[in-house]
Amino acid sequence: MDSVIVEKVSLHNYSSIIGEQKIEEIKTLAKDLTGREVCHVNSTSFGGGVAEILHRLVPLMCDVGLKAEWKVIRGSDEFFDVTKTIHNGLQGMDVSLTDQMKETYLEYNKINSHELDLNHEFVVIHDNQPAAMINYYSSRVGKWIWRCHIDLSHPNQKFTDFIIPFLLQYDALIFTVEQFVQKPLKTKKVALITPTIDPLSAKNKPLPQSLILSLLDKYDVDAEKPIITQVARFDPWKDPLGVIDVYRLIKKKMSSVQLLLIASMAKDDPEGWTYYEKTARHAAEDYDIHLLTDLKGVGGVEVNAFQRASDVVLQKSIREGFGLSVTEALWKEVPVIGGNVGGIPLQILPGKTGFLVNSIEEAAEKTLYLLKHPSIAKKMGKEGREHVLKNFLITKHLRNYLKLLKSL
Repeated sequence: MDSVIVEKVSLHNYSSIIGEQKIEEIKTLAKDLTGREVCHVNSTSFGGGVAEILHRLVPLMCDVGLKAEWKVIRGSDEFFDVTKTIHNGLQGMDVSLTDQMKETYLEYNKINSHELDLNHEFVVIHDNQPAAMINYYSSRVGKWIWRCHIDLSHPNQKFTDFIIPFLLQYDALIFTVEQFVQKPLKTKKVALITPTIDPLSAKNKPLPQSLILSLLDKYDVDAEKPIITQVARFDPWKDPLGVIDVYRLIKKKMSSVQLLLIASMAKDDPEGWTYYEKTARHAAEDYDIHLLTDLKGVGGVEVNAFQRASDVVLQKSIREGFGLSVTEALWKEVPVIGGNVGGIPLQILPGKTGFLVNSIEEAAEKTLYLLKHPSIAKKMGKEGREHVLKNFLITKHLRNYLKLLKSL
């Protein structure tokens, strides 16, 4: 299988954002790793936060002297149906794990372990889809690391019982927060590393106001009326139906409000289509609810424009590994109302960068408060950008990976 092709990125491009001193610190940290081989493995090269991160992290690793590459496993529709069920089970959903599902999962992990050359000094496996490959890669020459991007705080025990024996074979594990580390895994070398955004990507770089307005007009969004937005897959854990309910409560008191639900349809998420249809039915014929996807031409620049035009961004997740759309919005100085779950509380400092909520009613109340108090919303947005600058940019991600690789 071929590696994913990534564009070249220079670390020095970020000096105007994080400062030359931090750039030099990263380069110094990387010196001992010059020429070392690192291979990232996941299930898709497009759609979702993992792919977005790797499109920037891999070339940055190369830029500081590592030989980094990124490979994607292959699988049938049946395999990706199974891995989505495992994803849901690991996040706590009451779903079944049959012997046939286990057999399908292990069969494709075995196939990929035979097809992928992973004789690298460091191999980083992302999430559940390729997690069992290690079981079939007996000729390992380097250190293997498993990176968890999902919320493991309240898992369905059947699924952790199945997956943990594979994780115990890894040399190190990466989680976003301590609460995701299941008890049997606490004996392993564990690193806590948050996901991050790239401030120079099409989705996050500054945009002229004229472009923002033209894109709003193109998608029939009224720039003169309040906009609330959620950027997330159509997925039960992101609760798009609950977001529509929040909007409807707000609509009763502010009739001009508009709702944008924005997502990319990833090939490793077959459930996405089902949930898109459920969301569309729940939205009914309300022309102030806009369902926007990459299939309608909504890419990074469009998401960037919609987030910048928003008065408030929602991330009403029921479970959440981290929530990069929270980071994106805060970087653009837009306050965020988020579910009080998983990695979201790392980003939303209540009353400072937004509000954490536990119900539809609470989400509606806090969103309406910010819509009615734009000066407070603006102040929160500015604090949000500072919080992201210090903690959640791709350069810090690179730094944290370099520290882990050196420690191994």
